[in-house]
Amino acid sequence: MRSAAALLRHVFAAEHTDDAAAALNGLLREHTGPLRLTAHGDGTPWHPHLDRDDDAPWAEWFLASSCMALTVLVWDRQRPPGGICASASCRNVFLTRGSGPERRYCSRRCATRERVAAHRRSRAAEAAPDPAPGSGRSGRG
Repeated sequence: MRSAAALLRHVFAAEHTDDAAAALNGLLREHTGPLRLTAHGDGTPWHPHLDRDDDAPWAEWFLASSCMALTVLVWDRQRPPGGICASASCRNVFLTRGSGPERRYCSRRCATRERVAAHRRSRAAEAAPDPAPGSGRSGRG
């Protein structure tokens, strides 16, 4: 599952629609089977699958199903489906929901943490005393 998630990360890292589509096309070409309808023979309603067979391992199913969902999002919205959290301490992926300003963080928690850290850095910089002229090292040995 981790390797499947790592492969999908390239789609979320795409800054432009063409890059997201290229990443998805590569994943679809290399890691999925042909699109087919299946009902699993157990009364489940007909639905599409891209994994190689109905008994595919979970990681293969996850990757194929995720590719299909992300493909529909790119097709429908004509933009990358999401992004990677801008917080250096997080870096999770997120889906972009609806319109509005571009998201940079995966959650309000990450956005708030980064805002507070930036505020604290600016306050610390304001509070730091300016070095007196001539008190610094001249660089001469």
